[in-house]
Amino acid sequence: MILMSIKNQFNTYAKDYDKHNIIQKIIAKSLLKDVINEPKNILELGCGSGQIFKNISWNLSSYEGVDLAPNMCELHPREKNINISCFDFDSKKFKEHFKNSHYDAIISSSALQWSKDLDSLLAFLATLSRYFYACAFTSNTFKKIQDITMQKSPILSKDELKKSFSKYFKVSFEEHSYNLHFENKKEMFRYIKKSGVNAKSKLDFTSAKHLYENYKQDFLEFEVLFIKGKSKSKIFI
Repeated sequence: MILMSIKNQFNTYAKDYDKHNIIQKIIAKSLLKDVINEPKNILELGCGSGQIFKNISWNLSSYEGVDLAPNMCELHPREKNINISCFDFDSKKFKEHFKNSHYDAIISSSALQWSKDLDSLLAFLATLSRYFYACAFTSNTFKKIQDITMQKSPILSKDELKKSFSKYFKVSFEEHSYNLHFENKKEMFRYIKKSGVNAKSKLDFTSAKHLYENYKQDFLEFEVLFIKGKSKSKIFI
C-alpha cells in the first residue's frame, strides 16, 4: 500500500532525517520569505521535524502541525500553544478533525507532492484559511534516475499541482531547480534512501545495481514549485 510505504519510510529514518533533508531546509526557509502579515494562527501540513516552525521569526498565538509519521511528530519542537497531530491529510479523519477550524495562513513545505487526491484536499483547505503558502517537489526531481530506471516519478508533476491549486485559489507560481552535489556515489545513494524525497519508489536488486552502475552525475537534481494562494471560497468573499 503506497500510503504505508511513505509512512514507514519516514518512521524508519526519522532520527536521521535532519542530517539528510538539505534541500528541504533550503526551500522551507525560502517559502517563509513569501509569507505576508506575520500570521499568528497557522496550520502546517507535513510539519516533520519542524523546519518551518524553527524558522518562523515572529510571535505566534497558536500553531497546528500535522504529519503522517509518528516518529517525525515526536521530533517536532514543543512549546506553549503548539499542537502536533499525526494524520494522513488526505483522510476523512483529518477533515473531520479540522472542519470547524480557521487559520490566518496554511503552510506546507515538501509534503503536498504525496497527496493521493489533491483536488479534494485543496477544496477543503480553501475553507479553512484565506491564505495558503506551499512548496512541493515535482516529478522532474531525480529526473536522471527516472531515465535510467525507466520508472515514472511517484510524485505529482508541476502541471498537476498548478491545475489543482488554480481551481481553489488565486495563485502565483515560481519554479526553482536545485542540484545537490556529493563527494561520491555511495553518499549520494545513502541520501536518496534516507531523505524521504523518493519514499514511494522501490527498486529490486537488479534495477538498483543497474542504476548504481549507470548513474554518472555527481549530483541529484530537484525541481520545486513555490505556490502563493488566496482562497476562492465564498467564506472569504
